Amino acid sequence: MEAKTNSKTKVAVIGLGYWGPNLLRNFLLISNVNVIYGCDIIKKNLNKLSREYPSVKFTTNFDDVLSDESIDLVAIATPLSTHFDLAKKALNANKHVLLEKPMVSNSKEAKFLIALAKKKNKILMVGYTFIYSEPIKKIKQIIKSNQLGRIYYFDSNRINLGLIQKDINVIWDLACHDFSILNYLFNQKPTYVQTFGSKFINNKHVEIAHIIIRYKKDITAHINVSWLSPVKIRSILIGGSKKMISYDDISPNEKIKMYEKSIKLSKSKITPFSPAYRSGDVIIPYMPQTEPLKNELEHLVNCVKNNKRPITDGEMGLEIIKLLEATDKSLKLKSEVKI
Repeated sequence: MEAKTNSKTKVAVIGLGYWGPNLLRNFLLISNVNVIYGCDIIKKNLNKLSREYPSVKFTTNFDDVLSDESIDLVAIATPLSTHFDLAKKALNANKHVLLEKPMVSNSKEAKFLIALAKKKNKILMVGYTFIYSEPIKKIKQIIKSNQLGRIYYFDSNRINLGLIQKDINVIWDLACHDFSILNYLFNQKPTYVQTFGSKFINNKHVEIAHIIIRYKKDITAHINVSWLSPVKIRSILIGGSKKMISYDDISPNEKIKMYEKSIKLSKSKITPFSPAYRSGDVIIPYMPQTEPLKNELEHLVNCVKNNKRPITDGEMGLEIIKLLEATDKSLKLKSEVKI
């Protein structure tokens, strides 16, 4: 694959319902990108955007995109059940592909697309936007510098009222974000997962779930996801032997707080174990105010132009699919599952 350092990357966005318009808007903000097509089978979605972005060609026919040899990159933000077929066609038409999370419906499809992208010498990237957010990148730096010490736990709450999905459960919709963050922060493969779920609105998919993930280095992750919460919460707590971090994605200015707090047990003459608590300063790191999705798409375009491997490539997408499949198995068996 030749690097196109001097020419603009020509892009088509497929699926313009919920997330697609955000892709379209951010691609148009990147100077070395030329958005050629917006595609959706629902004409109402196209009519609204065509007035807002008159320079873009809007079509209901995906074949228009596939047959246009000038298109370098196809970004797919359609329902999950359509991802595999659309990505397969795009790769076979020699396009780079961005697939929105959670990539595809199963690991067999993921492996097929990874192999096809390699055969075609094209980039296959998955849209895990949180990986490209400044707070998560900052937390990665803090962990890598050993400021937290030995990591004890990762606790996440990702809850809100809706949007209830038709083709996936709440874990595939929301928890996959936390799975991607865990993968990025700790670069470890999980060993066991146990999932507890409940469904109240329909009998097909769980709408509330609690997930426990265990790793080799004694790190335990607890993830709570829900479509049935009256409030929206996006928070993560990471505890270490030296310091602890809280991350509140809803907070406009103070998304990360690092606490100089810790606890350890020491032998005492009075009691067998005496807890020693240490409480110090709360540090709020400075972070640039950038849109994570724009960061993600700029990274993708740079990878396309310079033939680089994306952070959230197909292989990472496959690891998350395997973990999602393990949560499904755990729900079915009502027990812990080895990964």
